[in-house]
Amino acid sequence: MNIALIGYGKMGKAIEKIALEKGHQILVIVDSQKSIENANFNGVDVAIEFTRPEVAPKHMLFCLEIGVPIVVGTTAWKEDLPAIADMVNKQNGALVHASNFSIGVNLFFEMNKKLAKIMEAHPAYKLEMTEIHHTQKLDKPSGTAVTLAEEIIEQNTNYKGWSLAESTELENEKEFFIHALREENVPGTHLVNYSSPIDSIQIQHTAHTRDGFALGAILAAEWIKNKKGIFTMKDVLQN
Repeated sequence: MNIALIGYGKMGKAIEKIALEKGHQILVIVDSQKSIENANFNGVDVAIEFTRPEVAPKHMLFCLEIGVPIVVGTTAWKEDLPAIADMVNKQNGALVHASNFSIGVNLFFEMNKKLAKIMEAHPAYKLEMTEIHHTQKLDKPSGTAVTLAEEIIEQNTNYKGWSLAESTELENEKEFFIHALREENVPGTHLVNYSSPIDSIQIQHTAHTRDGFALGAILAAEWIKNKKGIFTMKDVLQN
């Protein structure tokens, strides 16, 4: 498989390493020194995009317009999803996007949904979430934390929303706090905590390296070949 890497930071380099180990080729690298418009995508089978939310939609539209399937790990761009979806339909293209490509995190998503449903019957337990990432991560809270929060709200009617813990207080009793911490050299930790005056129930995912995210992105890139439409990591893992 011939891959275009859009974004060549720590994640891009991790993806490159695992892709080469799996026998794939990196034909194109787009980074801050080389814009996507100046790259030669001839022969590219799929693009993998990990950049910044303000430029990710442009990268997606470019790849879809030239007929290259794209796997997107950048988060915090969902307000542009309708325009992206229109381009997917117009070009009969293919897109996989996810807040987190780690297989372990996607298993954690399923655990989170099951726990949220169980805890609906026990409102004495109050919910808080914590996510910890490296200091270079710009979005707060992380896309993964937002996904976890949205899943909880879908499963547990005791909650209708969330607030970043930088706020001084919750707007109402149906909200919960997300604490977003930034520390050096932390690939990603997510903690979901239900606490009562008597005890606490917690589930936690801790990434030790970026390799899990990189491997998942490559699996998605392998999976999307010959497919058309918009997909998530759940689709990848179920097929």
